[in-house]
Amino acid sequence: MATELSEGEEEGKATGGNQVLIVEDDLREMGKKAAWSVSSCKPGNGVSALRDENLETYWQSDGAQPHLVNIQFQKKVKLQLVVLYVDFKLDESYTPSKISIRAGDGFHNLKEIKTVELVKPSGWVYLSLSGNDPRETFVNTFMLQIAVLSNHLNGRDTHVRQIKVYGPRPNPIPHQPFHFTSREFITYSFVR
Repeated sequence: MATELSEGEEEGKATGGNQVLIVEDDLREMGKKAAWSVSSCKPGNGVSALRDENLETYWQSDGAQPHLVNIQFQKKVKLQLVVLYVDFKLDESYTPSKISIRAGDGFHNLKEIKTVELVKPSGWVYLSLSGNDPRETFVNTFMLQIAVLSNHLNGRDTHVRQIKVYGPRPNPIPHQPFHFTSREFITYSFVR
């Protein structure tokens, strides 16, 4: 089956997954600054299970596909990476197999920026939001939507155990080319 991609859209395949979450130091988790919602959920398996830092709990959808996770920010933010924890070994037909990531100002103008096929993932799956152009290292957006388009083994509902979104860490000193982290280095960062 062929998939047609629109302009600005990117498709990839992700296999496996890491059991340990490893993220670069120049990224920070942005999810705590957002309002999270889901299209549907079973009682007790709602959006809070996506953010509770517990890999034993999960969001379980309840309804027709696509299953949606909406992440809305009060102001425009730069996002660079989405990380999901999914486990085919535990969830089997509930495991997502095709995911679409969309960004925009709100529900009215979401644009698909990436489509990814997951092949029996077990662990943390990293989805970069950077484009084909090396200068496009992040997405500047008010809203991110993660849509589960299909599941493994033609499953109906989905399980996602954790979702984290990362953006670039701001430089503590504006217009400073170096990223000093300690107070002492910042003190001596200017030539007098």
